[in-house]
Amino acid sequence: QVQLVESGGGLVQPGGSLRLSCAVFGSIFSADHMAWYRQAPGTQRDLVASITSGGTTHYADSVKGRFTASRDNAKNTVYLQMNSLQPEDTAVYYCNADGRYYFGRYYPSAYWGQGTQVTVSS
Repeated sequence: QVQLVESGGGLVQPGGSLRLSCAVFGSIFSADHMAWYRQAPGTQRDLVASITSGGTTHYADSVKGRFTASRDNAKNTVYLQMNSLQPEDTAVYYCNADGRYYFGRYYPSAYWGQGTQVTVSS
């Protein structure tokens, strides 16, 4: 059974930074493509960043230059470093494991974490 455990969310002021972590259990992590999504109240869950098993990253236009996805295969963990945070980044952030890429776009699997709340407010 694949389990994903996110951590690192919290309250931060505009312009601040947070680093999210997602630990994966029960899968061959090094072979998994991974992704981060976010969902604000009343909206759909949107793709924020993805990272292939080989470490290639892709980002939504809204976070390019501010967010960085990375992975540590020795720790079965994927990270999302978020800098220059703005109020519009407020959402619950979810990680997804073992999705698929089609024509350069990440499509999620059924494996989701429980989510971690990120609130950007002064």
